[in-house]
Amino acid sequence: MPLRIALVDDEPVARMRLGRLLREAGCEVLAELEDGHQLLSWLREGHKLDALFLDIALPGPSGMELLAELRDGPPVIFVTSNAEHAVAAFEHQASDYLVKPVTADRLAKTLARLEGGEARKTEVPGPTTGAGSTRFPVKAGDGKLLLELKRVAYFEVIDQVVWAWAGGKKFRCTWTSLSDVETAFPNVDFLRIQRNLMLRPEAVLGLRTLPTGRKAVLLPDGIELEASRNAAHHLKERLGL
Repeated sequence: MPLRIALVDDEPVARMRLGRLLREAGCEVLAELEDGHQLLSWLREGHKLDALFLDIALPGPSGMELLAELRDGPPVIFVTSNAEHAVAAFEHQASDYLVKPVTADRLAKTLARLEGGEARKTEVPGPTTGAGSTRFPVKAGDGKLLLELKRVAYFEVIDQVVWAWAGGKKFRCTWTSLSDVETAFPNVDFLRIQRNLMLRPEAVLGLRTLPTGRKAVLLPDGIELEASRNAAHHLKERLGL
């Protein structure tokens, strides 16, 4: 079954281009709408979607406002020319964030996540920590808590202790090296940006060039981490930037 998509963009050229790219990628584009009012009216008709592609700056309700109103709706992917809104988009639980002009390669990665169901998963995993689980123990006082991997932006090693950063806070793990983390999650292709820093790929919002010429990685909660020169080129390829 092809992915059923609706897209909203008040710029006719951008709207037509994205619709074409989606169709060429094998999606079924059910609607190409100009503003939030049209979208809400269209959704009231009972259409079923697998994903919604939204511009942020729209006449009437903005993309952010629509996302808040459609909290229990389909996964939302923002498509906008303003990369500065990326942090806010993910804070509002957007599934992905594409910067115009969208490339076919970058769009393919988003669609692959949707087809795999990653962006549609809303159930909280069970308390098991066996093979295949994405939860892992972290220290909390005299006990331990189970932290969900998808909450983690990056892992950092300090004095042979691995810390997981999630929601702007750090949690002490039971591992002693980044290799231990990779072994625990063999299906995750982590991004090492420094010898002691390793990112979860889905947490990366973008890259920017620092005055020194080096690259900084943008993460949720306004966090920026500087990448080594060797890692910067690999990062751009992996992220499709």
